[in-house]
Amino acid sequence: MNKILETMNLTSGYGDITIIDNISIYLESSEIVTIIGPNGAGKSTLLKAIFGMLPIFNGDVKFKENSIAGRNPSEIVSLGASFVPQTENIFPSLSITENLEIGGYQRSDNFQEQLDKMFQLFPELAKKSNEKASNLSGGQRQSLALARALMLDPVMLLLDEPSAALSPVMRQFIFEKIKEIAALGVGILMIEQNAEEALRQSDRGYVLAGGKIAFHDTAQAILANPEVGQLFLGIQKEK
Repeated sequence: MNKILETMNLTSGYGDITIIDNISIYLESSEIVTIIGPNGAGKSTLLKAIFGMLPIFNGDVKFKENSIAGRNPSEIVSLGASFVPQTENIFPSLSITENLEIGGYQRSDNFQEQLDKMFQLFPELAKKSNEKASNLSGGQRQSLALARALMLDPVMLLLDEPSAALSPVMRQFIFEKIKEIAALGVGILMIEQNAEEALRQSDRGYVLAGGKIAFHDTAQAILANPEVGQLFLGIQKEK
């Protein structure tokens, strides 16, 4: 196994309020792992704690075998991680190219090569490279957010609801792109309300409920589990 991320007994929250408690998960290179659970389970809190956006009350977060607990997001980005939040993940007033250039601001080299790679991965963005991001459709905006996060060549990508508010066709498109990104060697940890669809694209999954890990298995095993299906995926048991 090539673990790039591991949380150990991670506890975090807001102020004095604990939202996630004693969370231990891991992510490997080229792996897609989806975290599912009801609203308020702590899914977004978990990603934010991993990425240094929330304080860690207890436990540890290791990225590439080094502790990143207490580090700020900018430091974590420089180590090879990127985070795509659900909203406000692009600059609408800037062009597509300008958004990508900002995404590569920490690069020490000429980022033209990486820019070209992003346009190859998302050809629909290349066709509109000089247009303002505000003119893009929802799916195109999400494509831009993903491309922008990849401008620094991360080894890990954290995604918060990447298919939110998208049509079924665009959801499938984004999930396919996520699989392509993982195939490039990037480990992907995402949270999703479209849980069944996301798990079908994933290697493993965690079920988060009440701030704790309630279940962990391969994605296929989770999909096949009737109790998990009924409680968290909306799949009714056959009578």
